[in-house]
Order: sequence, then C-alpha cells, then structure tokens
Amino acid sequence: MAEVRVKVCGLRTEADVKAAASSGAAYFGLVFFPRSPRHLSIEVARTLALVAPPGLAKVALTVDADDATLDAIIEGVPLDMLQLHGHESPERVAEVRERYRLPVMKAVGVADEGDLPQILDYSLVADQILIDAKAPKDAALPGGNGLTFDWRLIAGRHWLRPWMLAGGLNPGNVAEAIRRTGARQVDVSSGVESAPGIKDPARIAAFVQAAR
Repeated sequence: MAEVRVKVCGLRTEADVKAAASSGAAYFGLVFFPRSPRHLSIEVARTLALVAPPGLAKVALTVDADDATLDAIIEGVPLDMLQLHGHESPERVAEVRERYRLPVMKAVGVADEGDLPQILDYSLVADQILIDAKAPKDAALPGGNGLTFDWRLIAGRHWLRPWMLAGGLNPGNVAEAIRRTGARQVDVSSGVESAPGIKDPARIAAFVQAAR
C-alpha cells in the first residue's frame, strides 16, 4: 500500500518549508486569511513557494475569497492547488476550478452524521476533499483550532475523490486516526506548533514519521 501523504499547513518561514520538505511531506499550505496567526502577505508567500523543492506541492488556503483576491494570489504566487476553507457552495467551487485551471481542494467540516452528505456534493466538483473538524459557531477561525471529530463517522467510507483527514491531528494521535479512518492523506497545522503560527521542526518530523 502507498505510504500516507502528509500536508503541513500554515507555514510562514523558509525554515518551515525546509522542515516540511526534509521530513518527507507531500504538500504545504500557505494561509491567506487575515484573522489567522498563519496569514501571509503575497510577497512572503511567493518567497516560500519559490524556495520549495520540486515534489512539495504548494497549496493556497483561502476562506470565502472573491475573484479579485484569488486573482492577486494566483498572479503573485506559483501554486499547485487551491484550498477553499470557507462556506463556498459547490457552484462556487466549480467556478473557481474553471476560472483558474488549478486543482481545488474543498474543506468540509464534520461534527455529526448530518454533515456527511455534503462530502458527496463537493466531491462532484472538487479535485480533493479535506474532511476537517467543524469549527464551533463562535470560533474565529474555520480550521487550525486543534479540534478532532468522531473518526468513526467516516471509517470505511469511500468518496468519488481523494480525501484528506484534518482536525486536531498531532504526532501522538495521527497513527490512530489513520488506523480508524483508513485515511491515505492527513493534514496538520496547530498540531506541529510550539505556539500559534510557530512551527516546530521536530514536531513536523515526528508527525510525518508517525503518519507512515
């Protein structure tokens, strides 16, 4: 069986990119959301994208971004994928994919069984699905909150597109999460940080090793 692919999200420095690359991560995420402690300017994101070695996929995370915002990001930063992490409708996902001709990953928040049908809806229009813990109603951020959900909800399920498990994963629980859900891809952000927005190279390495 192919090894589990890891995405490390919310990188902010060249050292973060090097840590993700040397650990064997498959993707890294650049956050464009001003309320996040991981938010980047286009200039900084471009620098990080340019130092990334071949084979490390560059993913831009946006939240309900309009065309003007996406235009600026895509013109300024060499990217491999867009991650839509807001309340974008399936129609909006299809529109973004068509406009930019880039693969699109759509995040879907899960708290209970009632959240699962939308995974199918989005898998008809997105290239990949990120299955994340649903943020609480009063949360300032749609993700990166360090929350898990009941993994039994998705155990053994199959969707039309490749999917990635997110939400509260860390070096201590990722192997168990993979065992319970059958995930072949996992995403981490706060679980490899020493403080909000500050990545820890040792935790990144430990996470990737545990995921495999």
